[in-house]
Amino acid sequence: MAAAQAASEERDKPLAQRVQAWPQQVKNYFDELRNEMRRVTWPSRKQVRATTLVVIATVFAFAVFFYFVDLLLARLITSIQMAFTK
Repeated sequence: MAAAQAASEERDKPLAQRVQAWPQQVKNYFDELRNEMRRVTWPSRKQVRATTLVVIATVFAFAVFFYFVDLLLARLITSIQMAFTK
């Protein structure tokens, strides 16, 4: 609610004041961004490698699964078509 009110007050200011405040707002944004990025717990190289391998293996597993599902459905549809065209 407070954010909406602040945004409303910001819109009520003259354009010249909003333009003058823009550099300070950008600076504040990047200062807050830098502070937030310092608080992030980054994964180790070993963790990144392990999770990447899990993702790649999962993608290949799903690719094989969908290949066989597609193959099965294609044969099923072909069989149905052949049964009705004879």
